[in-house]
Amino acid sequence: MTTTADPVASPQDEFQPAGGRLERGLIWVFIVVPTLALLPAIYFAWGGWISWRDVVLLVVFYVLTTTGIGVGYHRLFTHSAFKSKRGLKIALAIAGSMALEGPVIRWVADHRKHHKYADRDGDPHSPWRYGTSAWAVTKGFVFAHVGWVLWGEERADPKRYAPDLLNDRDMASISGMFRQLAVLSLLAPALIGGLWDRSWHGAATGFFWGTLVRIALMHHVTFSINSICHVTGRKPFAARDRSGNVWWLAVLSQGESWHNLHHADPTCARHGVLRGQVDINAWLIKRFERFGWAYDVKWPDKERLKKKRTALV
Repeated sequence: MTTTADPVASPQDEFQPAGGRLERGLIWVFIVVPTLALLPAIYFAWGGWISWRDVVLLVVFYVLTTTGIGVGYHRLFTHSAFKSKRGLKIALAIAGSMALEGPVIRWVADHRKHHKYADRDGDPHSPWRYGTSAWAVTKGFVFAHVGWVLWGEERADPKRYAPDLLNDRDMASISGMFRQLAVLSLLAPALIGGLWDRSWHGAATGFFWGTLVRIALMHHVTFSINSICHVTGRKPFAARDRSGNVWWLAVLSQGESWHNLHHADPTCARHGVLRGQVDINAWLIKRFERFGWAYDVKWPDKERLKKKRTALV
């Protein structure tokens, strides 16, 4: 991946402080509150306090926002794995914003810096930042999973890592509308659930399952790519970091957990390139390509993959 970073600059020269008190407070709310909802969710589900309507809201909003992050924020905006028509570009940016992982330009800048310094000094969220002892990796795992967002002090400078998006009027506008899109993401399941059931009960359960539980699941699946996929997993391709493939996250992450190939070939539009590797995001990109909404897709190159192939470990 190409960035505009000065090759002689140090990692410490390439950050800007994390946002102010309001932004940090919102991050805590968006992450902590939905996570706290997971335990009662198990109890309520077991007790039958979930209807097929709630399941539909949970699944639809989960797929919508997971696609926005995986296909939009990650494969399109960060790595340019394909080009898209303006309508699809805007739709993916809005869907990604509704995942409540931050504005698109901020997210892309952080992720591009992650790739530049993956598992080395300067990586915003490497689980190996404190060392390789059991305690160091445990502490690093927590930081990589969620700590870097909640209390980390350094974030990538968008002017250095995402100038292309800063100069894109659509992306700049959508990034500026992040708070409004966050409100939409929070309230839409409750509104739909209430109108669907014509009751406050429908609104309450819609909010619980379609908002709180959906956000918690989506966040921790995404965070697991930073933490779990950089601590464990098979490494069939040569990469300059510790990224691994974690098969049991593949469906929930829509293919993002085939992380070893992604770090070996970041601009590839398909991450699950080996037999039996489910990659829902690649399937969606293929559909977008057939509809004419996506083009210049960087599909896997057999010769390139062959050169990067290692012994399966």
